[in-house]
Amino acid sequence: MREQIIYLAGDSTCATYPPEQAPMQGWGARLHRFLPADVRVVNEATCGRSSKSFIEEGRLERILQRIQPGDFLFIQFGHNDGKEDEARHTSPWSTYPRYLRQYIDGARGKGARPVLISPICRRHFDIDGLLLHTHGEYPRSMEALAAQEKVPFIDLHGRTAVAFKEMGDAASREWLTWLRPGEHPNYPEGIEDNTHLNERGAEAVARMAADAIDALQLIL
Repeated sequence: MREQIIYLAGDSTCATYPPEQAPMQGWGARLHRFLPADVRVVNEATCGRSSKSFIEEGRLERILQRIQPGDFLFIQFGHNDGKEDEARHTSPWSTYPRYLRQYIDGARGKGARPVLISPICRRHFDIDGLLLHTHGEYPRSMEALAAQEKVPFIDLHGRTAVAFKEMGDAASREWLTWLRPGEHPNYPEGIEDNTHLNERGAEAVARMAADAIDALQLIL
């Protein structure tokens, strides 16, 4: 029996990072640890891409050339769709769902199963310690599209927001790439990154995704 494959289309928060960028890591690099042994993850998520630029660079087409009936296409974009440059920008209630539909239609055209995944929450707290939501309408737009298209939806934005709120400002840094100067050889001057996960955070978010996969009974 042929193994089942999950293809991941997404951005830097999902991507696999090389050793020279450790401990920065995307959750897609850890997802396989929480799935059955006969399920393989092919992580095509790429740093800096939006739902638009991923398509226009031919990355979706390369996935569709390989994907087979019964496989999955997991789709997570939103971090870069809000950027102002023309190559990446989409509008949450118009071009964003229009591009996402190309992933959905492409997967279904190959007999594969699309799954929409909202972007993980950025770790930004205000002076009162309240978590700020920086993705605007993109998560809501994706959820609405999932309902319209009858596509499974994994709300990683909501799940990570709940986790960050529970941990609070200081403790939530332990999931992100926060390092003091001299703490790690890859970042000798230190780094304070509120977007990109570290290996611990990638593991935790991958577990969230796997829990959602189980709850939706996607893999039987």
